Amino acid sequence: MEPHKEALKEESEHVMAIACTIMAGVSPVSVANSHTQHPFPTPSPFSFSGATTRRTCTPSIHHLNLFLRFLQLLFSFISALTLATPPANNNGGQRSPSFTEYPELTYGFIVAILAFLYAAFQLFKGISDIAHRGILISDKTSDYLSFVFDQLTGYLVVSSASVAIPIIRQQVGQSTPLWKGTIVSTSMSFATFLVIAISALLSGYKLCKRIVW
Repeated sequence: MEPHKEALKEESEHVMAIACTIMAGVSPVSVANSHTQHPFPTPSPFSFSGATTRRTCTPSIHHLNLFLRFLQLLFSFISALTLATPPANNNGGQRSPSFTEYPELTYGFIVAILAFLYAAFQLFKGISDIAHRGILISDKTSDYLSFVFDQLTGYLVVSSASVAIPIIRQQVGQSTPLWKGTIVSTSMSFATFLVIAISALLSGYKLCKRIVW
């Protein structure tokens, strides 16, 4: 009987050891499974840089860009118009020279037309993007092209206004309509340059945001 009791005791101890081992192995797994099934919500640092930020910030940037492009369109149009059709002269007997007689003024007229066409294209594209009726080019390409062409257009406009200043001071008579038209055109060219400079800063901000983020 005693060997039988000892065998039963050893067997019960062995079963208890197996049960303890199983319990020790199961509890960490069950805890891990409970954590995986009910994870705690951990905020991500990139969770707020997605569609929510784009919905709140993008419309304001688009509307500001539209306003700047409209000002560029208006100022460049006035600059080209005042050169092509200067104000009427009060002295009817005096012949008014044309801007085509001065290469610098011709250069300014061509630059004003180019700035007008570029502003018209940007304005049309901005309206199309806001209305969601179709995008002419991709956003990435648009950011690169806008940044580059803003720099180029701004340089052309400020250079055309700079070369027109000596013409106003020295060569064009102050009593002629072309003199008045050149003053107005040069003033509008400088205003166009300021607007393009702000647009270039905005384009640079959008490009940096696309590269960094």
